Amino acid sequence: MPKVIDEEKETKSNSRFQWIVFVVFIPLLFAITIALVVMTVAGINVFEKAQSIPFVSKVLPSENKQDQDQLENRIVSLQASIEDKEAKISQLQSEIDGKEKDNEKLQAVIEQQKLELEELRQIGEENKRAFKEVVSTFESMSAKSAAPVLLNMEDQEAVKILSSIKPDNLADILEKMPPEDAARFTGLLAADES
Repeated sequence: MPKVIDEEKETKSNSRFQWIVFVVFIPLLFAITIALVVMTVAGINVFEKAQSIPFVSKVLPSENKQDQDQLENRIVSLQASIEDKEAKISQLQSEIDGKEKDNEKLQAVIEQQKLELEELRQIGEENKRAFKEVVSTFESMSAKSAAPVLLNMEDQEAVKILSSIKPDNLADILEKMPPEDAARFTGLLAADES
């Protein structure tokens, strides 16, 4: 029973809406259309007359020369602003590109220096190994043979080798040197250690 009452209410509300559409809106639209046609045939520009009504003038497009000039000026200024922004964007992009190229160059320089540093480290290690071999050669030589060789070397090189030789071997080599040379090398070794 309640469904029947709901359906009757819905039917009555639909029929009221239909009555309003058929009795009010359709005749009103028909009357407006006929009025526009008659006024247009009579030479009256309805849209121009509607511009003078405050509410309607905001809705309809304006044909006022001053308003059009203002809009055109606004469009021109906005276009100029857009062009300025695009120019700034392209300038910033070129700066970014330049910085990236500089960064790439710096990275290449860093890589090159790393390679050179590694190469120098390897050379230093080879020099240390070669020096250790020279020292071990002098340690394996007899003191009688090593002393004349050291005397014929530059003092710096001889002191460097002597400072790396084991103390027992050093004493033997200094014994086989003439006393004045042994004293000189001993003084240089003492100065080198301090």
